Amino acid sequence: MQQKELIYEGKGKKIFATEDANLIIAEFKDDLTAFNAQKKGNETGKGALNCKISSLLFELLEKNGIKTHYKKTLDSTHLLCDKVRILPIEVVVRNVATGSLSKRLGIKDGLELPFVLVEFYYKDDVLGDPIINDEHCKILNITQKQEDLDFLKSQARKINTILKDFFIKVNLRLIDFKLEFGINKENQIVLADEISPDSCRFWDKDTNEKLDKDVFRQNLGNVKVAYEEVLKRILSQGA
Repeated sequence: MQQKELIYEGKGKKIFATEDANLIIAEFKDDLTAFNAQKKGNETGKGALNCKISSLLFELLEKNGIKTHYKKTLDSTHLLCDKVRILPIEVVVRNVATGSLSKRLGIKDGLELPFVLVEFYYKDDVLGDPIINDEHCKILNITQKQEDLDFLKSQARKINTILKDFFIKVNLRLIDFKLEFGINKENQIVLADEISPDSCRFWDKDTNEKLDKDVFRQNLGNVKVAYEEVLKRILSQGA
């Protein structure tokens, strides 16, 4: 598959067109950003780790009935994916209170939530990705269909169940994570973007050691070492 012109560049990936109008190539970058890109860095090899982790987790989810944009891995930093129209919503799934949730509501950091919390955030860097509700989604014309919003929530919970059950087997707690969805050529809403330590919080089940981008956010050590540990544990289960 031939890589053609750059369509979009985000904080962690570049998206390229191909000779097939329905397919794109996603290139994972070594760049690191935090706090809405107020903190920036670079870690050689981080992109390849996120590419491998994302491909394995997309395959795991596909095996469990979750439709994604993933097609196949091209090389260490490139995935071939269906071209989708990304919905401007970050769907955040929380199992444990930490980060912005603890700060916003004063909930003790590390508190296990009584149920899975699903939140929507409006993808807009200028506005700081504000939290929004169903009515906001309709006002912003993200969708006028309540069934679309209900589907996003139900898929997020299904994905959480699959991933949480998988990661506990490798001694990792899935604390929270961000999902993005897009609409494909069949007008279906499918999981897109990536699933990696850039977009998930992983804590060691026994020690609560952080093995995700919080290592960069909070200056806790070597990001690459943390991401390599996550990949090693995933591979240990043959995902």
